[in-house]
Amino acid sequence: MTYQPIEHYGIIGNMRTAALVGLNGSIDWLCLPFFDSPSVFAAILDDRQGGRFEIGPREDGVRTKQFYWPETNVLVTRFLSPDGVGELEDFMPTGLPRESPWHDQLIRRVKVTRGTLAFRMSCRPAFDYARMPHRARIEEHGAVFESAVLNLGLASAVPLTCDGESVHATFSLQEGEEAIFVLRPLKAEEGCRRSPSNTETQDIFEHTVNYWHRWLSKCTYTGRWREIVYRSALTLKLMTFEPTGAIIAAPTCSLPESIGGGRNWDYRYTWIRDAAFTMYGLLRIGFTEEAHAFMQWLDARFGEVEEDGPLQIVYGIDGRHDLKEETLDHLDGYRGSRPVRIGNGAYRQLQLDIFGELLDSLYLYNKYVMPIGYDAWERIRRRLNWLCEHWQQPDEGIWEVRGGRRHFVYSKMMCWVAMDRGIRLADKRSFPADRDRWQRIRDQICEEIMSKGWSEKRQAFVQHYDGESLDASNLIMPLVFFMSPNDPRMLSTLHAINRSPKEGGLVSDGLVYRYDSANGEDGLQGREGTFTMCSFWLVEALTRAGHVDREKLTEARLLFERMLGHANHVGLYAEEIGDSGEALGNFPQAFTHLALISAAFNLDRALDGGHHN
Repeated sequence: MTYQPIEHYGIIGNMRTAALVGLNGSIDWLCLPFFDSPSVFAAILDDRQGGRFEIGPREDGVRTKQFYWPETNVLVTRFLSPDGVGELEDFMPTGLPRESPWHDQLIRRVKVTRGTLAFRMSCRPAFDYARMPHRARIEEHGAVFESAVLNLGLASAVPLTCDGESVHATFSLQEGEEAIFVLRPLKAEEGCRRSPSNTETQDIFEHTVNYWHRWLSKCTYTGRWREIVYRSALTLKLMTFEPTGAIIAAPTCSLPESIGGGRNWDYRYTWIRDAAFTMYGLLRIGFTEEAHAFMQWLDARFGEVEEDGPLQIVYGIDGRHDLKEETLDHLDGYRGSRPVRIGNGAYRQLQLDIFGELLDSLYLYNKYVMPIGYDAWERIRRRLNWLCEHWQQPDEGIWEVRGGRRHFVYSKMMCWVAMDRGIRLADKRSFPADRDRWQRIRDQICEEIMSKGWSEKRQAFVQHYDGESLDASNLIMPLVFFMSPNDPRMLSTLHAINRSPKEGGLVSDGLVYRYDSANGEDGLQGREGTFTMCSFWLVEALTRAGHVDREKLTEARLLFERMLGHANHVGLYAEEIGDSGEALGNFPQAFTHLALISAAFNLDRALDGGHHN
């Protein structure tokens, strides 16, 4: 086996964990029982020892296709050969009653729809990120993998063989026949339960399909790009952690931002910023339950904060605070990209922008979902008063740089948003608030950004005070109503960013870099790809400017359509896109999919002649 391109994977999940399934039918990433639990399959991070669960044709050279069962998160991998056509359905049951014995399972159903096809199955877990030894044994209903941290059962009616660590099978199916493999965590001393019958499997499959259809039926988006918006919504739903309402940034860790480079981070946690934006994206298209669940998770974090302390920028999905970062030096990393990191040291950083994203989301939540209660308001009010005292501090900023704190323009702008939405919320609900102080601070921030964040030389807003570097995050200015989209300064900034790197801009062939990573200011080694989310931000900024200048609207539509061409074969996006169009970074990334939803929503409305809000 060799490493598959990151874009060759589809994702399945059950709102507790998620698995990546390759075009070749191999599950190369799965953490159990939760997103941020140690991996049991991690071949994507070490092809030799990471562990995988593969099902595919015995013969080489069989063509494969992969697609989702319509409007669901059930993944189908099709194998096409002259002798026969096979299908592998992968899914994790959802929507089952609590007492169902089929909860928390991964089901793989292999069928042949034409002719005859011979298959091979191989399952070799590698517990605790391949640090923990295990042994495998065959039982009556399948196989059991035992380790000191977790036991797994693999149930199947197909005869299995075992070599002490791996379990294998070879089998042939004729047209209309099927084989079922079910993987699940076992309790201590529990043996392997029989696999569901064909009829039971079909019932579980239909239950799961119906669950996704019911969920998606709440979507209010009816615009031009419905299919890709649906796929983005389904993907974001997979990244919500149902037990707590937390929303993860991505289900993977340490997929590299450049091959062979060291910019490899663990994204299986809840960033206040990403989750607030995700909530905004889901609210935009009618999904209020997820917003409500996240709000409850968030309110619990508010309640933990000391009177004079800030929120952390990132938490565990269970709300834990300590995300100690460590490197797994025994793993090679994806295509040799080391180090492999778990945990995330950014939890110690100061990022003042999170208050803006948070207050913006709270404002929308209050407007579209449910009025905020008095106790929650008191906690919000305390945070805003804390921000009044601290907004002038330098911080690490939205991009979590490791080159020291600076006065980032984006962070200051988001402090402005926090104050602005706080005032609006207080006025809308007639809450007691320190209005005069908040207004004074809001105006002060605005004037400071205009004087210190604007470069006469570049004729653009720059990344940080006393600098000349551009930053794509400033494209957000009109989206949060900090600037009018047609303000001459905004149009000039848009023009500066929307040039090629050779001309001093950040856009290469329609793809947007976050900033110039080659200048070394971020304290990190190596380069990175273009940031997909930033390309959708550019679409939105052009869309809003296009309300007056129709040419910009035409440019926004063209750029958006081109960005849709960068999705993988099942409509998923990684964090970044490399020089030759390859996916880079953690996959799939929530931020990117919600930026797509927002861009589709506002572009569709603008093309129909509507206004933005």
